[in-house]
Amino acid sequence: MAKITSKGQVTIPVRIRQAMDLEPGDDLRFILEPDGLRVRVIKQARLSDLFASLPATRPYPGKAAIRQATGQAMGKIQAELSRSGS
Repeated sequence: MAKITSKGQVTIPVRIRQAMDLEPGDDLRFILEPDGLRVRVIKQARLSDLFASLPATRPYPGKAAIRQATGQAMGKIQAELSRSGS
């Protein structure tokens, strides 16, 4: 049992949220049918769900190597900007 607030909000009881696997950020779609109402849960995609979904095309060189390569690239950009007078 739940009451609708003046803003049209409803608190879904814990047992119902658990049974429907509802989490913060999920959407509910309300579908009117001739014999009543159907509620469909629309789960939000999470970035962590995508982890390892694509195969690695090359080995990870490590954080230190990436930082060094980034620093070198930034240095080249800075040098080019200094030469062009920007």
